[in-house]
Amino acid sequence: MNAPQRTRVLIVDDSAVVRRVLAMGIDREPDLHVVGFASNGEQALDLMERLNPDVITLDLEMPNMDGLTFMRSFMKTRPIPTIVISSATNGNRNVALQCVEAGAVDIISKPTLGTNAGLASMMVDICARIREAAGAKTRPSATRAAAAVVAATAKPPIQVPVGKAGSWLYAIGSSTGGIQALSSILPLFPASSPAVVIVQHMPEGFTASFAARLNTICPMDVKEAKDGDIVQQGRILVAPGGTRHMEIMRYAGGYRVKLVEGDPVCFSRPSVDVLFKSVAREAGRRVSAAILTGMGRDGAEGMLEIRKAGGATFAQNQQTCVVYGMPQAAHQVGATDTLLPLEDIPAKMTEAMGANPDRSRTHQF
Repeated sequence: MNAPQRTRVLIVDDSAVVRRVLAMGIDREPDLHVVGFASNGEQALDLMERLNPDVITLDLEMPNMDGLTFMRSFMKTRPIPTIVISSATNGNRNVALQCVEAGAVDIISKPTLGTNAGLASMMVDICARIREAAGAKTRPSATRAAAAVVAATAKPPIQVPVGKAGSWLYAIGSSTGGIQALSSILPLFPASSPAVVIVQHMPEGFTASFAARLNTICPMDVKEAKDGDIVQQGRILVAPGGTRHMEIMRYAGGYRVKLVEGDPVCFSRPSVDVLFKSVAREAGRRVSAAILTGMGRDGAEGMLEIRKAGGATFAQNQQTCVVYGMPQAAHQVGATDTLLPLEDIPAKMTEAMGANPDRSRTHQF
């Protein structure tokens, strides 16, 4: 009987130490195999032709041809699932997001060469992301961008029901592929939309830059959430990556953000489940929740609680997901029956405000 085919990984990083650490961690896995190394983009392009990798791990800061230039050169014609592995310096944060816009499926913090235990834990995460990337849908970046623009502009403008947005809440969770997905749909929400709270799985240090980029393209105000931030109409709050979970809590005038310590949930911190469970508890029926593309099952249990509380629940369909894991898990546990193309989700979340009059009359402040 033939052994299962191993996922072929090309490591692109100018640090010999990092290349060695990644290779040792990846090659320990029976289903993964490092087929080659490159210290810059020019070498990587040559090796891609000869080695035909399934997944590329990519550093950003390299001589001769940097990571972003490299990505843009091959994603136009020969998209290969690519994971950006980068330190969260000020310059790298924006470049990493540009790589995602060019077609990268994920961003991971570069391994810290410290304790063996911490490094081992990080390699478990990196290997899991490589497995998911191997099955991710990739398209040429130009095709992806054109499709997103057409889908967005083909929809009629969303009309927010008068008098309801101030007491309604949108909650969204996403992971692998979510940066592109959120960048496509959040600009569709008018400035008068209900407050939006989001968990997008990203490393610490990258979410502030992501929120700042969204703020330049969205009618709503977008910012990385801070403890105590007011959740209010016309504002999108993105959970900060890395160290704490995000919840909402009720206060006299509405809701505030609460950032809480805690172990990872579904291997994630912040966790969609933690946010969604607080939304179900505090907002009850006055919620539209959506789970977008992502690996794993984070958010499924929390969305089920929102549905049981009477909230409206939606998930991105398989055809438009980069990775169908999280939406599929939500559907399988009965958290939602509504699977939608990505571009249809904003309108459906908005329509839910007027779909059931009882929703807007419960739990009034």
